[in-house]
Amino acid sequence: MESTMTLNMPASSARNAAVATQQMPLTFLRAGEEARVVKVRGKGDVHHHLENLGFVPGAALRVVSEHGGNLIIEVKGSQIALDRSAASKVITG
Repeated sequence: MESTMTLNMPASSARNAAVATQQMPLTFLRAGEEARVVKVRGKGDVHHHLENLGFVPGAALRVVSEHGGNLIIEVKGSQIALDRSAASKVITG
């Protein structure tokens, strides 16, 4: 019985790790939540602009507030306002 419990524990831990690193658009986060940028979707000017603002893979961010789908995000020591369209291009995990 003890070996059964030992075998189940890593699977449980693996599930918890998978949930903790689930990827989702920035628009799914709520005020006070923190995440890391996994990637920035899209091409062209918006993609380039978001990367220039600090939304690069691995960057830590925190949602400061949200109003009507628009977000204020803290990334790399700066607070940045994003509309829902731009925020949906940032994938977090």
